[in-house]
Amino acid sequence: MFSGSNQNNQIGVNYNMDYKFAGASAVMLLINLVYAVVAFLFGVVALIIADKWIFRKIDFEEEIKKGNLAAAVFGGALTIFVAMIISRALGKG
Repeated sequence: MFSGSNQNNQIGVNYNMDYKFAGASAVMLLINLVYAVVAFLFGVVALIIADKWIFRKIDFEEEIKKGNLAAAVFGGALTIFVAMIISRALGKG
């Protein structure tokens, strides 16, 4: 069916497609890594703003160390809330 030269060309095409696929996968991995870093940084900044400027009189870490379960639940809910907002804002939600 195929001559030797056509078979070699077919194999070469498959290898080229594998390299293109690997390259595209690497690019997508890099894009997702950048997205994750940006989302993480936005989340950290948002939590710092909430902790330092909005809740000035409440020290959540100290309250949690004292055993205040409500402060722990509120801190966790605030973290999830900020993560949901950032996820939606960056278009991944």
